[in-house]
Amino acid sequence: MTDWLRIDCGAAPLIVAIPHSGTALADVGDSFVSPWLARKDTDWWVHRLYAFARDLGATTVRTRISRSVIDVNRDPLGVSLYPGMATTELCPTTTFDGEALYRGGGGPDDAEIARRRARWFDPYHAALAGEIARLRALHGHVVVYDAHSIRSHVPRLFAGELPQFNIGTNGGAACAPALAGAIAERCAASGDSHVLDGRFRGGWTIRHHGRPDRGVHAVQMELAMRGYLDEPGRPDEGNWPSPFDPPRAARLGTTLFAILKACVAFAPSRTSRGSS
Repeated sequence: MTDWLRIDCGAAPLIVAIPHSGTALADVGDSFVSPWLARKDTDWWVHRLYAFARDLGATTVRTRISRSVIDVNRDPLGVSLYPGMATTELCPTTTFDGEALYRGGGGPDDAEIARRRARWFDPYHAALAGEIARLRALHGHVVVYDAHSIRSHVPRLFAGELPQFNIGTNGGAACAPALAGAIAERCAASGDSHVLDGRFRGGWTIRHHGRPDRGVHAVQMELAMRGYLDEPGRPDEGNWPSPFDPPRAARLGTTLFAILKACVAFAPSRTSRGSS
């Protein structure tokens, strides 16, 4: 563990990655229009929402660095994960709503982006790869669950209201269909809305690490934040972020617990059948 990267090791065949709940602006904070704007698109409180994961024996990998400094769930070469659709970059220059993040409307140059990648992006993914290798040595198969959340309404990114549960498997390329089906089944049982490979098909983490043919099954879960906090119609410095709502989170957590249990059960079942 470092001052910006926390790894809690478990023995179950499950890694819960939390790439966007960090708020640290490191040594680049003065470059932003404001600290609040730089933190606006944080996946607020996701680390609290999944605090139970360690009770299931899961390994958790979490960065405390803000996604505005560098987004560890983007292609490191700057290639868009969603061609033709609005998104943000490896080192974002705007918020989800299109507001300029940097003073003067600029952003980091190539050398600065390379520095940030070497300082934070590469070590984060090296840590994930290391935990995958450790758990594969124990179990053969492992599930990487990439945990995210976002406001329910972000018109620049998607129309209307986002489903509560957004399961991403990169069109089935990142995990076995049986795992995607098991997760979707738990979401459906909750009575809340869900979609498989909708607007959020999965970012760099599941696309890079997910190798079902090699025993690594990766899935992204993008939660609509209304499931665990109050969402203001228009976020500003006076009302955002909203506080974590424990009763609401407990209801959502029942489904998330069932989902992670299904992930833990999935890997040993695959191993016992000798299936890839």
